[in-house]
Order: sequence, then structure tokens, then C-alpha cells
Amino acid sequence: MTFVTVEPDEASGVVVVDRIERRRCRLRTAGAVDPRACPAERLPLPVDAAATVTTRELTLGQSVDTYVRDTDGALVFPVAHFEERRLPAGEVVVELNASIKCYLSLRGPGTVTVGAGETTVRLEHEGEVVVGARSYHERPAATVTTTADPDDVFAALSTLGSALKTTTCERSFPTLRGHPPAIELGEALSIPDGLEPPDTGVTLELPPTLEAGLVAAPLAYYLGARVEVGDAHAPRIRTETGFSYPLDGPDGYERTVERVLRHVFLLDCLVRTEGFYPVDLAERRTLEGRASLDLEFAALYDAPLAEQLEAYLAVPFEALDAVAPTWKQTAHVEAVPASLETLPFLVADLAVVRTPAGHTPVAGAANTESLEAFMRGAATRGASTHGPVRATETATSTPDLVRPAPTDSLESVWVGPEAPVGASKASVAAFRNRLDQQPKEGDIRVAVVCNDETMLEEHAGARGAYGARDDLPYAVSLYRDLTTDRLRLLLESDVDYFHYIGHIDDDGFRCADGYLDATTVDSVGVDAFFLNACSSYRQGMALIEAGAIGGVATLDPVVSTGATTVGRTMARLLNGGFTLRAALAVAREESMVGGQYLVVGDGNVDIAQPESGVPMVCEVESVGDRYEMTVRTFPTDSMGMGTLFSLALPGYETRSLVPNSTPTFSLTRKEFEWYLALDDAPVRIDGELTFSSDFLED
Repeated sequence: MTFVTVEPDEASGVVVVDRIERRRCRLRTAGAVDPRACPAERLPLPVDAAATVTTRELTLGQSVDTYVRDTDGALVFPVAHFEERRLPAGEVVVELNASIKCYLSLRGPGTVTVGAGETTVRLEHEGEVVVGARSYHERPAATVTTTADPDDVFAALSTLGSALKTTTCERSFPTLRGHPPAIELGEALSIPDGLEPPDTGVTLELPPTLEAGLVAAPLAYYLGARVEVGDAHAPRIRTETGFSYPLDGPDGYERTVERVLRHVFLLDCLVRTEGFYPVDLAERRTLEGRASLDLEFAALYDAPLAEQLEAYLAVPFEALDAVAPTWKQTAHVEAVPASLETLPFLVADLAVVRTPAGHTPVAGAANTESLEAFMRGAATRGASTHGPVRATETATSTPDLVRPAPTDSLESVWVGPEAPVGASKASVAAFRNRLDQQPKEGDIRVAVVCNDETMLEEHAGARGAYGARDDLPYAVSLYRDLTTDRLRLLLESDVDYFHYIGHIDDDGFRCADGYLDATTVDSVGVDAFFLNACSSYRQGMALIEAGAIGGVATLDPVVSTGATTVGRTMARLLNGGFTLRAALAVAREESMVGGQYLVVGDGNVDIAQPESGVPMVCEVESVGDRYEMTVRTFPTDSMGMGTLFSLALPGYETRSLVPNSTPTFSLTRKEFEWYLALDDAPVRIDGELTFSSDFLED
């Protein structure tokens, strides 16, 4: 079954559906239409599905980045927010960067308008329009088998760059990077045909150790570089032009590799504005004219990658600090051969990789101080000064804990057998489960289970949170006091998201007639989950091993009032399109017990598409009768590092990189309320988190 389709909408128009990523884009038309499938070659740009309709108007219910291209795919002009542009006579293609990439091939003249909350293409005369769509879904093209021998490992790492769809600076767009090949351990090196590294003329010469290879993998991927054994004491980048750059800088090998990756990536984002997407980029505007950034952007755009690299590395790292985007992920990876199998999935996220020489074991509870402080009366916002703990009389054993070193990334990930404190727990099983996803028909299925009558407040709150969107079809099921058989059946069912409220201990989920241990469930059909119960880590990992992709669990007992706050906030954020990792990053700030939660498996999982293209939080400070607003954006699986974000404010045409924060805007009350009415987004006003719909109702 094709997983991307263009179908008739129940109302007038068409709906583009991606059944793997669970995304939908509705295009309203002036009247009823009958979409007919047509060859993808009808469009000059790559698409997964195409259909023709006859109409004179199509409207997408979102303000999105919009570009008009000619029949060769070359840019004619971009369309800014709150702008109307005339379409020339003749054949053109309109590109809509929605949750599914959409293209409209049509014949002008006409207009394209990006307004408040919608984007409209209007033709002067009714005619045929080809609607094409491309999924953001990526998967490895093949699997490389390697031994633990450094020569074999480096040969395997040299294939990572084969996934790049371009070696120009446009590879800084996430859609042009591609998923690197999977890696598995075996008795001999085996590299399938077609995985040769691109001809970039760049080589990484590294010490012959697994640690060196793991750390350099994301850089090798992004540069399309070959990885070879070099001087054990002098790792370096070498290009075919004779340029050489040492990777053992003052901060050591790991930090130097990290800084080079971040530095080259950001400069690619600046230089690419000379090409297919000549946008006004906030980061470039801030840096232009500074003596420390003496670069000819236009000339560099057309230069080969090796020449770009030499020019980039002549710029001091510190010159870019003022605009450097927040990095999506830092992975702490144990330097053992088994870690190689997780590595390609980290590289696909452009994660920074570190190999802790020795990690810090954590004795006892993961967050004892916060729990004891809470019980002494240090109340969180909206919580009482004391409350019951979500525990049972049965003791729960604590897994081996580790506390990775802090980072400045949005997410820290631990790859190793221990349970991390202050980081997510990666699992190769979770990543493979995601690759095994099959197309799904029907609504987004959410199941909320409350197996304790004292916790019904969170259960009731979930009823109003999940599915509270008109643009997406939800099927939300609420359950209370399930038996072990019924809970097992639910976990085995095809459910997009499972929210559990109740008690968990070493025996498993407490049910009306006993306990269900997730390790006894052979096949889990749930994709994502939130186990809002005490010490739910082991049960969460069991769900991952049996088929789930990602979830949120706890390492310790959690105070019920604090857990309710976290649960309620998570529900609202996930419904708004936040990934598990982004939702937890925001939700854990709202409760003293937030530090006791962690993501297990793949933190990129979400259950809905964001209303605004990417998840965001409005950080607002009220100053007199004005509101000083900065918008903080978060990446998703498809909208990753290098995505462009545009703020829907009249007169503001500048784009910013994701993830990052926009400049600060001073708004009147009327302007602020107008902006909040566009989407139901989380808003932190003077330190208090609310949602735009709640603020507007008050």
C-alpha cells in the first residue's frame, strides 16, 4: 500500500495523507473536486504521490513558508507572511512547506497569499492543478556489517555520507541529508553496493580506536568524508586540495570535533541563503559586517565542499557564538562494539557524540532531594504542600543508575546498559521498531488508563486534552480499573499513544485483579506511551523491547500532585505536536518532581503534527501595558536541525533556524492576543506556563 495519498476530502477539497508519519494536509477548494491519481513525473520535483483536480482556488489552513518555482524547479520568488504575490502567466509550481511537503503545478495568472492562519492559491480561470506530495519519512537504504576491528569500523563509518542527497551547503536542510545506512555487528566486513562515500575530497584521519570513530561519526556523515586510520596522536581533517586541520585542539579531541561540526553546519546555513532559498535569515543578519566573519557568501555558495571547509575553519569558533542554534542532541555513548548498532540513528539526528571515559554511578534514588523537599512542604506551582506518592506497598528495585555530564543540548541521551539520571535512555530496539512501522488507516488512536480511583483528576484532564483539535481525526478511549487480561489486550492493540495513570512496581502494572508484567507481553502494538506511575522505568523498557518506539517513564516514586501536573502538561503538549523529548523538556520545568521522568527509546516520537509547523513555546514578560515576547522553537523528527521558522507577525519577514529563539518583540495587548489566537500554543507569561486558548478565555 502506498503510504502517501491524495484523496477527496469529506468537505470540498483534497486531503494529503502520510500513513507512516501520521500527517494530514487539507487543501480546501472553491467547490467539490474529484482528485484523479497521475504519474509523479507530472511535477519537476520529487514526490511520493500526485493527483489532478480541476479548480480555481486551493487553501491550506496554515500559514507556511511558500515558494513559487518554474517548471525546472528553479526559484521564481518566495512569498512572505502577510504578503500577496502575482503568479505569472504560464506553468509554475507552488511549493508549500507544510507537515507534508506539497507542490501545486498549475497555469497562471493568479495570486498566492500567505495570510493569518492560511495560505491560498487563486487562479484567474478554473483549470487543472496537479497536487503532489512528498513525505519527510526517511529510512536506511541498506545495512552494513562490520567487526569490531578499527579498520572495518572506519570502513563502515565511511559509508554514512552515502545518504546525503547533496554535498552542497543545502545539506544543512534536514530533508536533504537522508538516513545513513544501518550498522550491525558480524564476523566479517560487508558493505552493500551503492554505499560509497560521495566524492567530497574530504578525509578524516583518526587514531585506530573505537572511541575515535564513534565521536567522529556525525562529522564524517555531514562532510561526506572517508574515515581512515591516521597518526594515533594527531587526528585531523585532510582535503584533496592539501588543506589540513587538527582535531586535537586545546579542548581535546571530542570537543574539537563537536565544535567543528557545529561551526561548519551553521556557516552552511548562512551560505545557503545565496541559493534556492534566498531568505532573510536572522542569524546571518546579526553577523554580517563583523570583521571576524570576513566571508564572501556568494562565492562560497558555488565553491566545492573542500574549499568551503577551508574557508569556514579560518573563521574563529567564537565569531559565531552569538547566533549558534541550540543543538538538538548530545549522546553519551559507551565505547563498546554494541554501540555501533545505535550510532546511525544518532547520526541521523546530527547528534554530538561523546564517549565518557568513566561515568558517574548514582546510588539510591535518582531524585531523592527533590522528593524529600516536596514532602517537607516545598510545593510546586499549582500543587499542595504534601500528597500521596504513586507507589504500592510492594517495594520497587532501582536499576543501575548513571549521571552523564551536563550539556547545552536540548536532550542528552545515554547509550549503555544503565538507566540515566538527567538524560534519555536510547535503545536500538526502539529505533528498529520505528523502521518496522507499517502504514495505518483511520484516526489517531489514544488510550488513557486510570487504575487508581484516587488519580481520576489526571484521567479527566486527559479527556479534554487529547483530540482537542479540529484539524486531526482522533479516537480517544478512556479506561478505568482494567484487569490484567484487558490491559494486556490493550497493549497488544494497534494504539498510537498509551497514557497510564496508576501504580507500578517490580510485579508490573497494578490492575483490578492483580499485576501485569510487561515482560510477559510478547508483542506490543502501542507506538508511544507515558507511564505516569512510580518507578516505571523497567516496565517502559519492557514495552520498548516488545515493539514500542518511545515513551516517558520514571526512575523513582513520584508525588501524586506533582505527577498530575506533569501528566496534564504532557497531554496538552503532545496534542499540540510536541515530540516526547520536547514535551518532557517543557513539562519537567512545571513540577518539583519533573526531574524524575525520562524518555526511553526514541524521543522523536510524536502523536500529532504541530499546528505551527514546528513546536514552540512563547516566552513572555509583561512590561507595563506591553508584552515582550520571544519564541523558542523545538525540532521534530522531520523538522530537524537546520529547519527554517518564520514568525507570523505582520511586517516580520525574517526567518530563524530551528531549534533556536527568535528576537524579542514588543507587542500591545491587542497584538499579543491576535497572535495567540492563531494557534493553541504553550505560553510562559512571567514564569507561569499556560496555553494561548486558556489565556484568551481568562
